Amino acid sequence: MNMKRVNFRSSLALVCCSLLLLFTPIAAAEPDQGSVSTHAKAAALIDVESGRILYSSHGDEPMLIASLTKIMTAIVAIEYGDLNSKVKVGKKAFAKEGSSLFLRLGEEMTLENMLYGLMLRSGNDAATAIAEHVGGSEEGFVHLMNAKAEILGLKNTHFANPHGLDAEGHYSSANDLAVLTAYAMHNPVFKEIVKTQVKTADNPYEEWDYKWSNKNKMLRLYEGGDGVKTGYTKKALRCLVSSATRDGQQLVAVTLNDGNDWNDHSALLDFGFNRFPLKMMIERGEKLQGYELVAGLNFSYPFSPGEQERVVTELVLNGKQETREGADKDFGLRGALVLKLGGVPIGRVPVYEPERLPPAATPYADKYASTSAHPADTWLQAAGSALRALFRLGTEGGVSHD
Repeated sequence: MNMKRVNFRSSLALVCCSLLLLFTPIAAAEPDQGSVSTHAKAAALIDVESGRILYSSHGDEPMLIASLTKIMTAIVAIEYGDLNSKVKVGKKAFAKEGSSLFLRLGEEMTLENMLYGLMLRSGNDAATAIAEHVGGSEEGFVHLMNAKAEILGLKNTHFANPHGLDAEGHYSSANDLAVLTAYAMHNPVFKEIVKTQVKTADNPYEEWDYKWSNKNKMLRLYEGGDGVKTGYTKKALRCLVSSATRDGQQLVAVTLNDGNDWNDHSALLDFGFNRFPLKMMIERGEKLQGYELVAGLNFSYPFSPGEQERVVTELVLNGKQETREGADKDFGLRGALVLKLGGVPIGRVPVYEPERLPPAATPYADKYASTSAHPADTWLQAAGSALRALFRLGTEGGVSHD
């Protein structure tokens, strides 16, 4: 294997965060203790495209999360369920305590509509009905939730139910919720649901339709607000995950036990957009100077002031192909451009022969509207690679206040 230093043309810098790239955590940005603060017991801020955690305060501390649980409920249901299938409200779901859609016993509703009720109005009856429908039982669905948490590398998370009512063994952390939500935001169905301000759905028992208004005030209070979920119990107190998109960059903020969450989220998001703007560094198809090779992916990354100038690249070339058949199998893949900040890898961009650049779309990309570096035989292979690559990852790359 060859390793050589290489520079793109001077107008480029570097970066990339495709869901299927394997890379190691970014070097920590210099702390800026006075830049932002919250009233929360724990908080986190993440860049959705790169998965880089930009700010964390007590971010790994397991805590009660109330209805933020439903972020996992929704993404598991979307991935495992049929959105057009009819969910029937059973005895466990009917009249479930806490926030509710007031669904009737035996009532049927499409999974898609019930997911809107789940996320906009935080219906605990919807959460239970969805769990029984998709998982076969509430316990079966909770198993899927915990399996997804393990795949995502959420080490301070465990679920005991799909709705978030306080229970033994039910907890998560601000950092884990940031990672989970950034993952979920790559799913177009989830992304559309959580940005919806008002949703109507068929009501089989009345002349009028259901009409659900989103409880998340950040959709109206913050410019570019496009998600995600509120939460509250008497023990967890006020919990919130919000998201916003500006100039093509999407950020997710998390606060747990925060009595001033609307203002704190505005401050967190402002901090992220101002201090860590997303930079396009490499474009797919861009030729490497001095080589008959091109980049296989776009590469963007959120840099704090002074970081971008410190990024260096190394070209790692594969060994010579033995046969043309091997070359065909690899789609002309000839190595990877490794991006480093402070000597620590922050990403890899595959490089190809110009005439053998593979199609940009993959099964995973079609499902989650993202790019990928390596074709996957199955969606599960792609998802597994994506999770290991995107999240577990840049979690040490931002400002931490513990």
